[in-house]
Order: sequence, then structure tokens, then C-alpha cells
Amino acid sequence: MTENVQVNEANTAEDMAHCFAIRKSVFVEEQQVPEEEEYDEFETTSKHFLAKMESVSVGTCRYRKTDAGFKLERFAVLKEARKSGVGSALLQRLLREIPAELAEGYVYLHAQVQAELFYARHGFVAVGELFYECEIPHHKMIWNRANQPVKS
Repeated sequence: MTENVQVNEANTAEDMAHCFAIRKSVFVEEQQVPEEEEYDEFETTSKHFLAKMESVSVGTCRYRKTDAGFKLERFAVLKEARKSGVGSALLQRLLREIPAELAEGYVYLHAQVQAELFYARHGFVAVGELFYECEIPHHKMIWNRANQPVKS
């Protein structure tokens, strides 16, 4: 189903406004994450992506380089577009962006518990103890490139 989804880097102010509106809808309104915790000091240093279906903005995510490696973050898909391949298209695009040979570190994310199976299907493995971000249970997950080849 991902063939109906276009994912591009969010390079314009309009694209970023769509990204932030999707995050507000999913995280702030739906999941009750405080707005001051949703938007952070990494907004300008992260690489943001916007997913569209039939020219309508329906999903977003970002990644950034950290001391540990590449952290994938802020995956959000509007409720009406879920189960349409948007999340997979976003994740696959980010994984294609990461250099094939990491100079240092690894690719990881903090997965909400209810999304762990989704990330596991894409080659991520949970590590460590359960923890909470904004009162939502999460696990750190690390991507094992050998577990799941990235589709072109």
C-alpha cells in the first residue's frame, strides 16, 4: 500500500507547518502530551519528513545525529490514514537516508509500547528496561540492518 504514499524531506515553511500540525493532532490532542514537551530544542537541527497521500499531508517524522548514533523520532500519522502504509513509508525513507556504513553508533528510537510490533517488523529490536516519556510507556529499540533490508 505504500505506493500511494509520497515521503519527502520537509524543506519549506509550509511543509514544516504541516509536520507540526500533524504532531499536534496526534501527540498533543490525541495522546495528551503537553505541547511544551512535544516541541523541543532539536526542531531546527533535525531532518524532518512529510508523508502525503493524494497530495494531502498525513504523516511526519524526523531524525537527528546524537552521541549514540542516529535517533529516529516523532513518528505521527493522522488517525484517518493509519493502516494505509504511511508509517512504513516514513520509516523506510528514514532508513534509506542513514549512511550504509555508520562511522560510529547505531540507528535507534524510543518506541511507544503499542508500536513495538510495527518497529520489530522493520528490523528493530527492543533493548533495556521499560521507561516513560510524557507518562507513555516506551522501549528503546535498535535497528539491525541485517534483520530487515530496506526497500528502495
